Amino acid sequence: MSTATNTPGLVVLAVDDEQAGIDELVTLLNGNRHVRRVLGASNANEALLVMAGDDQELAARKEAGMPVVDAVFADLDMPGLTGMELAKVLAGFKPAPVLVFVTAHSHEAVAAFDLGAVDYILKPAKQPRMDKAIERVLDKISQSAGGAAAAVPEQRDDEVIPVELAGTTKLVSRAAVRWVEAQGDYARLYTTDGSHLVRIPLAQLEERWEKAGFVRIHRSYLVPLSLITELRMGGSGYSVVIGHEEKVLPVSRRHTRELKDKLVRGGGS
Repeated sequence: MSTATNTPGLVVLAVDDEQAGIDELVTLLNGNRHVRRVLGASNANEALLVMAGDDQELAARKEAGMPVVDAVFADLDMPGLTGMELAKVLAGFKPAPVLVFVTAHSHEAVAAFDLGAVDYILKPAKQPRMDKAIERVLDKISQSAGGAAAAVPEQRDDEVIPVELAGTTKLVSRAAVRWVEAQGDYARLYTTDGSHLVRIPLAQLEERWEKAGFVRIHRSYLVPLSLITELRMGGSGYSVVIGHEEKVLPVSRRHTRELKDKLVRGGGS
């Protein structure tokens, strides 16, 4: 049994109530070189039965303290338990499999990421999009295996934020964010290709992104420490310059000392 748990490659579970959907998922998953085995289920209840069944390899993984499967790729709209409800059940597994949603609907992307999904694929999916999702699954598994070390900014830990644009969900990489501005209960992400309004308070992003090197410089601004190229003193107080855009942002008095300390420790200028 231990041999099965040490075999390289991902063991994944595809869940979709439509045969065409499950066939497409299995094909795309098998098309990725990192995937070794794909199991299928036609609904959430069947998925839980598969994970709790008498499959020798899955039982060996559980006995070894591994996730029963490495990842679950699930549709959202299914009879019985929905994909969201399945996600809540999976969150109680110790250790839990990585979750990816594959769906024809974009409107629940924000809720999906709140449940811990690492990706949200819109149907019809193509192989390059599935390959990108699997990369995120591998990153998540690597972070979990690395424990506290996975939180160090130099590790591959690139969260994505779902942004709604005219009925389309775009995934914005945290690595692309140059600075963030508070706008009430929302936050505006300024990236290399424009800005995006997300329904996340700045304080929440500050907490989530602190270990990734983002620092609060003002009640209205959050910036990545690594992109600060200058700290300026002017008549109205301090300000910082961000990256090659040379964007100048104010630094409030209450955040000045902490920012200086972090710049010194981080080798910033």
